[in-house]
Amino acid sequence: MATPTHIGQAIAPTAQAIQDKDYNILNLGPTHPATHGIFQNILKMDGEIIRHADPTIGYIHRAFEKLAERRPYAQITPITDRLNYCSSPINNMGWHMTVEKLIGCEVPKRAQYMRVIIMELARIADHIVCDTVIAVDTGAMTGFLYLFQWREKIYEIYEEICGARLTTNIGRIGGMERDFSETAWRKLKAFMQEFPKALEEFDKLVTRNRIFVDRTVGTGPISAARALEYGFTGPNLRAAGVDYDVRVMNPYSSYEDFQFSIPIGTSGDTYDRYMVRMAEMWESYRIIEQAIAKMPDGAFHADVPEFYLPPKEQVYSEMEALIYHFKIVMGETDVPKGEVYHCVEGGNGELGFYLVSDGGRTPYRLHFRRPCFIYYQAYPEMITNGMLSDAILTMSSMNVIAGELDA
Repeated sequence: MATPTHIGQAIAPTAQAIQDKDYNILNLGPTHPATHGIFQNILKMDGEIIRHADPTIGYIHRAFEKLAERRPYAQITPITDRLNYCSSPINNMGWHMTVEKLIGCEVPKRAQYMRVIIMELARIADHIVCDTVIAVDTGAMTGFLYLFQWREKIYEIYEEICGARLTTNIGRIGGMERDFSETAWRKLKAFMQEFPKALEEFDKLVTRNRIFVDRTVGTGPISAARALEYGFTGPNLRAAGVDYDVRVMNPYSSYEDFQFSIPIGTSGDTYDRYMVRMAEMWESYRIIEQAIAKMPDGAFHADVPEFYLPPKEQVYSEMEALIYHFKIVMGETDVPKGEVYHCVEGGNGELGFYLVSDGGRTPYRLHFRRPCFIYYQAYPEMITNGMLSDAILTMSSMNVIAGELDA
């Protein structure tokens, strides 16, 4: 029986056909709405079929790692915001945990659970962006406009917790800046009541839509073996059938206390990447439910006065608090010598921080492991011999975030 060919895929030409053919060169990006960011792909086109792709990145490279090496540790948090800005709190927490590993800080259980709630909200917000944009790129704008309301509600929770929305600078080395307020709890519980219905409606609107299925099934596939060779992690790897999740393999922030599943796909195509993120939003919802139900009492930050700003009333009345405040703000806190790596499960995969300290007040070396930068290398292979329209969908489903790609 013949193997069916997906409507959006073309049969690869022979070597002689490639040699004899005249091709057109098409620049996809760097400034085009379809690229969802500032990066370029130089495509060799055979009509509507892509025969070769040459990606170019670096259009918004901001030298984050070198900037961080000139800043005190507490002041590096706002830099991490600008990596994957669709789920910036996960970046913040990952950095704080890296420093805590270096200085040997044990974070109280309550602060760990609070972090889990914030990180899982960020994961839901990130996946809302990715899955609704996939729908938009197949022509389904309604779901995008509808589900984005709940991303806004997540931002309102952020705003109540830390005063910021997109780039959050949320939390502190050693825990949280403050406990959740009554308003934050109220907004969180309202979100938990309303969100399931909205996600179910989006699911019914898009997931089994005939046009959506025809456009996404078989588009931009990658095998599990090839994804591992490229260094894929996160939803894109799990869509290919590999059940690797940092939260399970190397638990942090008390993730071992929660029950949740790791959704995986089979073919690693656009539809599987969409479905994995849909399932992960439900799993994140389950984790938040458990964290709220089991929220421990106690302190929301560790006893690390060298890194945690004291309350203002103490600064105005106690000499020791004033000294710590001055040292933290002016970046005069020495950090022990050491070399650590810590990773978290970011919205796009394993987000890692490799930190080398020479005992000074700033990192000696710092490297961000950005999942976007790693898996974007597979993009030319995934779109070759496919249609131009499928290249847009493949990019959307990979969730390439320009800030994390370039750093």
